[in-house]
Amino acid sequence: MTARAIRVLVVEDDPVAADAHARYVAGTPGFTVVATAHSRAEATRALDAHAPVDLILLDLYLPDGHGLQLCAALRTAGHTADVIAVTSARDLAVVRQAVTAGVVQYLLKPFGAAALGDRLRQYARYRDSLGRDGEALGQDEVDRALALLRGTDRTSLPKGLSAATLDTLATALREAPDGLTATTGATATGVSRITARRYLEHLVTTGHATREPRYGHVGRPELGYRWKAG
Repeated sequence: MTARAIRVLVVEDDPVAADAHARYVAGTPGFTVVATAHSRAEATRALDAHAPVDLILLDLYLPDGHGLQLCAALRTAGHTADVIAVTSARDLAVVRQAVTAGVVQYLLKPFGAAALGDRLRQYARYRDSLGRDGEALGQDEVDRALALLRGTDRTSLPKGLSAATLDTLATALREAPDGLTATTGATATGVSRITARRYLEHLVTTGHATREPRYGHVGRPELGYRWKAG
């Protein structure tokens, strides 16, 4: 079963920036933009009109109020959308207030598309890690989910594996509708076949991918890997 796309509301007072953010989010696999708002009032209406909203890309400086006021109001109204702040606000007091208000990521302007892409992929992995029902298996599972959200999940990698290469391979696997083999994974990411297989096996071990034999060729069947959404 294909996982539902993460529904995003872009809140940005600058129309050019809002359009750029929306286009990038819409072009990121696993995400869809449900609306764009240029003020707190528009954002409030959009949240009601396009529910459910999973994620808000939120500028903090809005013409009719501070973005953190919107965070407080949406919680009071019962909205559960997560928030990634995209702002030029560097005041540490504002950063602390953002954390208190439930902001899960804080991205300083100006930033490039790569930085926004990193935050979106971290958020998607975080949602995937907590996508099942039931209870956490233990503290390690909770710690890993929060580390994925913050982009700090580095120490759990086996020796010889790099976080950057793992992220590249995971992204390629997520975007491959028919999955990958070690050969196609190597081609897609520029690493060797043996290296690609190590990373793909790590994704299987950590529960992010599934493995199955692929037949149809003479000789030993090749292993195929698919991203395990949710």
